[in-house]
Amino acid sequence: MTAMRHRSRALAGLALAAVLVAGTATPAAAAPVVLSAGHVDVIDVDYAAGALTVDVLDGTGGTDVERDPSDVIFRVPATAKTSVPSGAAWSFLGTGGQAWVLPQSSTPGLLWAGWNTTEVPSGVFQNNRVTFRLTSVSGPAGFSIYTVSGGTPTVLFDSGNGLPDNLDVNRNTHAHVNWGFDAAGAYTVTFEVTGKLAADGSTVSSGAKTFTFEVLA
Repeated sequence: MTAMRHRSRALAGLALAAVLVAGTATPAAAAPVVLSAGHVDVIDVDYAAGALTVDVLDGTGGTDVERDPSDVIFRVPATAKTSVPSGAAWSFLGTGGQAWVLPQSSTPGLLWAGWNTTEVPSGVFQNNRVTFRLTSVSGPAGFSIYTVSGGTPTVLFDSGNGLPDNLDVNRNTHAHVNWGFDAAGAYTVTFEVTGKLAADGSTVSSGAKTFTFEVLA
């Protein structure tokens, strides 16, 4: 009886240990949030308490939500596919004759993607502006950001002609632009936002922030 009692206690101890280990296991990481239509500020810049930060401002639902870029996938559906206009001015969209574009104007069924610096206080940075820096793009083809006025494109960023690309953006800006992809597939796009402090000329940085786009055929 004594041996059986010791064995029972040992088995009970092992079972309890298994329960405790299971109870303290690290939970699985949450799945990324997929955004596919509606308003979103891909690059949402803030400066507070000496820190320059970049988040995604998700306005696709009823309430704006700030998200870490690493927690988001931006989906570009097949309906974003469009014919590239003829002419050398449009060559940045590749040579295939078609591209996938999230347009600068609000379009049902597509993301209306832009950026904002409305949370950057006045007087903090020299010339009241920060710099967006596109440092790397990984994907099946080229990536670009541009605006169009009067049928003429102005290219702001283009991975096809070498990186990094820089763009100075004034504080209190809320802008929407065209996001172009030369082919279907998965893209990772890395930006850094920097600013020179008005007080002493030193540079502060958001650090590298990587954004993921899923372009569907």
